[in-house]
Amino acid sequence: MKKIALEEHFLLPGFEIYWSTTIGDVDPNIRNKLRARLEDFGDSRLETMDRTGIERCVLSIAGPGVQVEPQIEVAYRKAREANDILAREIQRRPNRYSGFAHLAMQDPIAAANELERAIRELGFCGAMINGHTHGRYLDDPCYDPFWERAQELNVPVYLHPADPPVPYAALAGHNALTRATWGWGVETGSHALRLIFRGTFDRFPRAKLLLGHLGETLPFLLWRFDSRAKLYGVHLAKRPSDYIRENIAVTMSGMFAADPLLCTLNALGRRQVMFSADYPFESVDEAAAFIDNVALDDEVREDICFSNAQRLLRL
Repeated sequence: MKKIALEEHFLLPGFEIYWSTTIGDVDPNIRNKLRARLEDFGDSRLETMDRTGIERCVLSIAGPGVQVEPQIEVAYRKAREANDILAREIQRRPNRYSGFAHLAMQDPIAAANELERAIRELGFCGAMINGHTHGRYLDDPCYDPFWERAQELNVPVYLHPADPPVPYAALAGHNALTRATWGWGVETGSHALRLIFRGTFDRFPRAKLLLGHLGETLPFLLWRFDSRAKLYGVHLAKRPSDYIRENIAVTMSGMFAADPLLCTLNALGRRQVMFSADYPFESVDEAAAFIDNVALDDEVREDICFSNAQRLLRL
């Protein structure tokens, strides 16, 4: 079945120093192979897409990118350069590639302006933000102008995992549990819940957040979020589960199993779930074979693989 893939990464010269902060403990041979695939916009990537039925990839720079850059002016300049380079690659293959803007979130107003430039001038379809920026999360009131602009532009913000500001004590001594195994899901799911519980979607009701990995376990816990919000006197216009269903859509990046997919579909509905592989960190062939063969009605499969992304990102 034809597919649009939403969490597919690339890397540019000068960004290796940022990427290495999350990949430095991986075997060097694996790291070098990943880097080679990240830097390729041509035959290898396109061959993989053709083989697996992916008609279009929405490309995003491998995190954390400039969000860990200590100098604001450097972060802003490099983010703008990255977006310009990606735009040129998209122009070479406009029927195969689209882009998520890379933003220097150190300056919320500048980030909002760059998002608008990326959408209106470069033709991008949203932004990918790699978690917190120097410990500041997107529910901070300073980011309200950014959310206002994203809502005005009617584009989604993809919240991608990042390391926590301080390592979790519960994971100390268990490196295999950090990052992609468990720690990143905890961090990213918590980040999304901060947005909900602080009322971000009350202030910006048309804002749209995207989460990978079938929602970072949030779909499994909807009832409990609603129940505990009552217990702790959380005052919102709606139940937490309503915001998750209405303001959040998810992709299946790195989650190629039937049980979590069916749970997510039942919890959020068929219009809120989309295909993704997480290239090159997961097997695109495995992702495509899974969604092509998992027991689903073909109409639901088409929504996940293509129609939902086409509608949400206006592709």
